[in-house]
Amino acid sequence: MTLHHHPAGRYDPDACDPAEFRALIERTLGPKEVPLAVSIISGVPVYDAMELKPLLATPDGRASLLAEWAQVLGKSAGVFAIAGAYDDASAVDAATGVYQRIIAEETARNGGGADHFAKAGSNARVWNSLQKLCIEDPEVYLGYFSNPFIDAAAEAWLGPCYQMTAQINLVRPGGSAQQAHRDYHLGFQTAEVAMTFPAHVHDLSAALTLQGAVAHCDMPLESGPTKLLPFSQLYRPGYVAWRLPEFRAIFEEHHVQLPLRKGDALFFNPALFHAAGSNTSADIERMANLLQVSSAFGRAMETIDRDAMSKRVYPALRAAAAAGRLSAAQIHAVIASTAEGYSFPTNLDRDPPVDGLAPETGQAFMLRALNADMPPETFAAELDAMSARRLA
Repeated sequence: MTLHHHPAGRYDPDACDPAEFRALIERTLGPKEVPLAVSIISGVPVYDAMELKPLLATPDGRASLLAEWAQVLGKSAGVFAIAGAYDDASAVDAATGVYQRIIAEETARNGGGADHFAKAGSNARVWNSLQKLCIEDPEVYLGYFSNPFIDAAAEAWLGPCYQMTAQINLVRPGGSAQQAHRDYHLGFQTAEVAMTFPAHVHDLSAALTLQGAVAHCDMPLESGPTKLLPFSQLYRPGYVAWRLPEFRAIFEEHHVQLPLRKGDALFFNPALFHAAGSNTSADIERMANLLQVSSAFGRAMETIDRDAMSKRVYPALRAAAAAGRLSAAQIHAVIASTAEGYSFPTNLDRDPPVDGLAPETGQAFMLRALNADMPPETFAAELDAMSARRLA
């Protein structure tokens, strides 16, 4: 994909080429490319945890495994599975028991939280299942997150000092499939917002996160395990293409699904086109712990109290805007330098996505307040409420 196809070095949906996309995803994966895998199922390399243990026990063996996984995630299939990542199912079962209690408590308290794709109550979502498991039962947490295969997969893509987060997703019988999509970061932005980022940031976004899932029950195909499109992460404009009907049609035509056993793990590049499948089973409540692991480098150097800055500058900005002393571009520059421009991290129990995949940012709120000529005291109160929702 050459940048001259995209005005100003940014990706344009009108320039996205389905034929180029097809050529990428119709590649095949050969055994010589993944010598440490025990099999390749529908283009997805599968590794056996028991065979990996000796490799992880030595520095050279671990390095060779991590190098192979990095190659798979970045330049090859974009996804791999670890069969038997939890050889002791009791660790998974114990965590499942805690999560089921949390689901019951949260459902009784607030009816259950909506997620990015399903309506509240149709399935079940436990936001921040990492912290909730740790607080609820530290011993169970130790047994679950002491897993060396999860640690190795995260380090293979992100390097050391990664930041773990997790969310439980339970899809009941009859639960419908998602549409094809890409994930966090740019995958959680609207197509219009994604288009504003230069092309090289699209490449960077995929390197900042690793997506994973641990199966908390057996997942035969009828339960709707994740639909995957190997090699699709290689299509560079994919963050603006995944919503296009022709690309979603290609996904539905070519996607693959892997049946999983309880304790298996799956990891994939966040830029891989994927979607949860339909649960057509009669009695399987498909539960997975969705691991979203972030790079250590996704942080600013200084801590800034942007709420205090926003409250302080808003009256002057409002007055200047009303008097016409600042252009729209100047107002944008002030807001961009002052208010929080990103929706995350946040507490998704209290600050769920609204009309999209992400909560409103501080910058979007400040612009909305200006456009509505919101009084400063109201602006301050609403900003305090927004901040309270984001706190852990």
